Amino acid sequence: MREGQGQTNWLRTGLCLLLLTASSFLAVPALAAERIALVLGMAKYTTISALKNTTNDANAIGATLSKLGFETQIATDKTLPELVQIVNDFSFRSETADIALVYYAGHGVEVGGENYLVPIDIDIKAPNEIADKALSLKRLLGAVDRARKLRIVILDSCRNNPFSNWPVKTTDVATLDPAATKVVDTVRGAGLAAPTPDRGMMVMYAAKDGEVALDGAGNNSPFATALMQLLPEKNVEIGLMFRQVRDRVMSETLNRQQPHFYGSLSGVPFFLGGSDAATDGKDKVAAWQSLAPDQAVQLAALAKDGNTRAMIGLGYMSLSPDQQRYAPDKAFSLFKSAADAGDPEAMFELAKLHEKGIGTVQNVAEALRLYQQSASLGFADAINDLGFLYYQGAEGLPRDPAKAIGLFQQAADLRHPQAMFNVAALIDDKVIKGKGPDDAAGYLYLALRSGVEDVLNQLSTKPTMFTAQTRKALQAKLAENKFYEGTIDGEIGSGTQRSMRIAFGRNE
Repeated sequence: MREGQGQTNWLRTGLCLLLLTASSFLAVPALAAERIALVLGMAKYTTISALKNTTNDANAIGATLSKLGFETQIATDKTLPELVQIVNDFSFRSETADIALVYYAGHGVEVGGENYLVPIDIDIKAPNEIADKALSLKRLLGAVDRARKLRIVILDSCRNNPFSNWPVKTTDVATLDPAATKVVDTVRGAGLAAPTPDRGMMVMYAAKDGEVALDGAGNNSPFATALMQLLPEKNVEIGLMFRQVRDRVMSETLNRQQPHFYGSLSGVPFFLGGSDAATDGKDKVAAWQSLAPDQAVQLAALAKDGNTRAMIGLGYMSLSPDQQRYAPDKAFSLFKSAADAGDPEAMFELAKLHEKGIGTVQNVAEALRLYQQSASLGFADAINDLGFLYYQGAEGLPRDPAKAIGLFQQAADLRHPQAMFNVAALIDDKVIKGKGPDDAAGYLYLALRSGVEDVLNQLSTKPTMFTAQTRKALQAKLAENKFYEGTIDGEIGSGTQRSMRIAFGRNE
């Protein structure tokens, strides 16, 4: 159905495309800062109630993450300007990290459906001032958003409502904290609202949205204690490990506190304790095969309970080239169950099985329907592959370059690496109206930062595939981000190549 799928081809006939589809996209190569973490703890508030254990928790979690190989920054008791600068710096560094993790312990409040993390210098008289005096959760999520493989935000910030004594209308609420028995009608008194993170990001709350987390009787909160104990567990897949954290907290608090997950992890297994070596450089099938047998049993139990990521993992495992494990009909059934439950990655994988006739009778029409359904849910791999289908033409799908270009743009705006490169080429060829060299360079810069080796290789070995104007704009973009100090001349010499390698994430 797709010529050349599974290999990298280059085409320049008025159009330069990186013909690498999502189905041939493997793991990102190891880079200098593979794992980075930002750990924040706020306790010494100047105008609201201080907290007892938050800085203890931050220091302990930071030490735990450092032992797990994270390049960890611990920041405690920061004012808003300090906090904003720290988060901005971390956001820039996270673009070349495989894994970016943020842990926050401190006051957090919800106002008007938005969540805010409270710096120690907050001083407000009314709820409508919070947006200007605190850090929004959206901004914190954005700080990890561009990490290459895994994005995690952990919030231990639901202890109580620090503004409950305001002289405005209040109503009684149920709470685990006797000190917070009232809630201001415009500031939620018990915990935070449920977040809506993008796919591929997991947010973990110490307590379910709308509930209060316990500070703990000792030096650390029950949630932080469970994290410290279980994060280092060797070779436990991260999704299973976080469920162990939840179960440990519920057990220690006699079910009074239940940590909760929001968002979704990608369909690739990760191990914070032990090593990711078993999965590095492997496709998803081989990566999931690295799980220990007891974890496969746990996945099966989760799949039975309707967990779509577990279904997807088991589906990949069933496509193992090992003939004793190869069970394509089982993979088809698992992907179908997850797709029927609305998972776009499962739809994408099920489409490939229909397309190739694996585990089922070949059905190109159904494959196209599933690719389109997955794409409609914003799954970038499906959008990019669908673009190639329209660009090349396929059985039951007439060639439509204009439609393909629109899909490439959509995937590029979702930061799909190959799509970003291809859109840059399309702009450079003046195929996309209203965009010029600066736009092309912007996409090339982001494609470089995404960590795909092919992008760096092509820009280094065949830079003249782009016009001099685009090359100059790329140098300017590198200079703007302090990667390049040379002349903006469009010549991709040793200095520019070095700057591209640094922007890519290579140590020089």
